[in-house]
Amino acid sequence: MHYHNFGRTGRPVSNIGFGAWQIGGSWGSVSEEDGRAALNAALDAGINFIDTADVYGDGRSEKIIADVLANRGGEKPFVATKAGRRLNPHTADGYNRENLEGFIDRSLKNLKTERLDLVQLHCPPTEAFYRPEVFEALDAIKAKGKIANYGVSVEKVEEALKAIEFPGVASVQIIYNIFRQRPASLFLPEAKRKNIAVIVRVPLASGLLSGKITRDTEFDKEDHRNFNRSGEAFDVGETFAGVPFEIALDAVEEVRKHVPGGESMAAFALRWILMNEAVTVAIPGARNAEQARGNARASDLPVIGADVMAAMEEIYRSRIAPHVHQRW
Repeated sequence: MHYHNFGRTGRPVSNIGFGAWQIGGSWGSVSEEDGRAALNAALDAGINFIDTADVYGDGRSEKIIADVLANRGGEKPFVATKAGRRLNPHTADGYNRENLEGFIDRSLKNLKTERLDLVQLHCPPTEAFYRPEVFEALDAIKAKGKIANYGVSVEKVEEALKAIEFPGVASVQIIYNIFRQRPASLFLPEAKRKNIAVIVRVPLASGLLSGKITRDTEFDKEDHRNFNRSGEAFDVGETFAGVPFEIALDAVEEVRKHVPGGESMAAFALRWILMNEAVTVAIPGARNAEQARGNARASDLPVIGADVMAAMEEIYRSRIAPHVHQRW
């Protein structure tokens, strides 16, 4: 396992983390037993960065994390959570100090800690990124000692670039994968220049880049890959990275041709992300211990050759970019 400093915080984190959305909900049935086993396997493999949110299973994910860490003891990993999506309606006006501090207090209780390592605004409306008072509220909460650091989770490159104009923002979480390459052209270099930690979510395009999904795959009714394909519940870019399903499956077969023998497509796709030096940590999810161990192995894969990197760029340019590039 390889480690990078988490931006300006200076805290070393593994470049493969553990995305805890799946153990919370919206991915079909994942038992608490499997969720705990997945998280333990990730930690056993050297992963020391966990990403969750207060809405993942309405706190279920945070509570599982707290219990696993309490049972393990020892040095605590870096645990990042998110706040804001509990708002109803979900508007920029809701991102005020009173609401944010209330959400943070709830996460402190769920995670059984006195201070959160990192709280991230959870994909707020674009307007929120143009309101200094939102970030002033986070500064005030940080000054009270309830959070050590704060960052943002974004849908759009525009939002990411605007967020890092605020000096208190320590990190940005953004979708970046073989099927969502736009962040590399402007945002990632700027984040690196400013020493902003970059957390990459949806690294496997909701499992498409594992190479295991086919046209015949059936998804549980509680799985967002079933109920959010057109953005019915939240931004469509969170499901299959926003790529139309049939088009994505064809592109997956093109990617498969370039995966080295003996490697899984999932590990290859994660290693592709880590090829960009601006990336601090990628956070694939895992439904069980086997998936968690497989994800962790990506950290130690060899460098991907320039010819293969060029092939991934061409697959994106010719097959995927027309559907996603200007949307996010």
